[in-house]
Amino acid sequence: MTETPLTLTRPADTTTAVITGIGACLPPRVVDNDTVIARGGLRTDDTWIRERTGIARRRHADAGTSTGDLAVGAGRAALASAGDPRPETLLLATGTPDHPCPATAPAVAHRLGLDGIPAFDLSAVCSGFLYALAMATALIRAGSCGTVLVIASDTYTTIVNPLDRETAPIFGDGAGAVLVTTGQAGEPGAVGAVDLGSDGGGADLITIPYGGSRHPRHLPGTDPDGHFFRMRGRAVYAQAVRHMTRSAGTALRGAGWAPDTVRAFVGHQANQRILDSVADRLGIEPAHRFGNIGELGNTAAASIPLVLADPAVHARVKPGERALLTAFGGGLTWASATLHWPDAEPVSERPADHPSASSRSDS
Repeated sequence: MTETPLTLTRPADTTTAVITGIGACLPPRVVDNDTVIARGGLRTDDTWIRERTGIARRRHADAGTSTGDLAVGAGRAALASAGDPRPETLLLATGTPDHPCPATAPAVAHRLGLDGIPAFDLSAVCSGFLYALAMATALIRAGSCGTVLVIASDTYTTIVNPLDRETAPIFGDGAGAVLVTTGQAGEPGAVGAVDLGSDGGGADLITIPYGGSRHPRHLPGTDPDGHFFRMRGRAVYAQAVRHMTRSAGTALRGAGWAPDTVRAFVGHQANQRILDSVADRLGIEPAHRFGNIGELGNTAAASIPLVLADPAVHARVKPGERALLTAFGGGLTWASATLHWPDAEPVSERPADHPSASSRSDS
């Protein structure tokens, strides 16, 4: 198969998107491996999960807390980090929207006091944040927009079967966001070369079989478990390592960076062994690899911005240093971007209460 991914390199006038605000929103409930095992009656143990995935615990949203609620919290935090400017566009990367229809982004914009601006969902599963960042960068480079709020939010615990040993221990809930504005290439926070790609021939490797127009949930004979997330782990592992390595290498070449000049490698937090394999193949030293999978699990599209928002990472990476971001998700999709580490103080907020919650409690 011949792949023709989209690669965005820095334009001649050096105008690009610059991250000026970073926000995070995590549910307060911490769930360890033993709790996941007990809830689903899984035939596994804490050691097996840690060795196979690198995950020790994750966050679960409480009943009634949605993807949109987390997105509002992360978006508000990113705006506060940037000094509360008014963005001109809002992009929400998610694979777990609040509803099949309408999109979640307009409601998030409304709750942030941003009525009137363009707001839309972007679905590229775990590659969603980098797809949205690429879209925001393209809008800014084209002069179509000066400030974009990019949010990635997912609540995979709402679609994962708690009885499935292959998926139940992996996922956690969370949201991360960045505010990007017009700036110059090379300054702290500047987005550089971007590489995007997909292969629909592997669509069956990561999927929810039922609930869409192909297999509506209400049809007779529908698989009762068909509305749960499914993943063919071994095949996904091989595809993820191959495509993330190739895509990240393309982004590095587009930026003109040697791997040994990268000071922060941040991959989608899918599996620690995948992250290590990709970094090894690229030649990124262990000291320059950053993640949070051990504490947060796989937060899907939100995983990369949640690493960007981690104060512990900011304590070790200096503004302006070279960073490499890469992700792989269902579709199949993959994406990578080079970035000069932002000079922004991350802000974290709790999930926002949905407006309807107070009206129900008052009735």
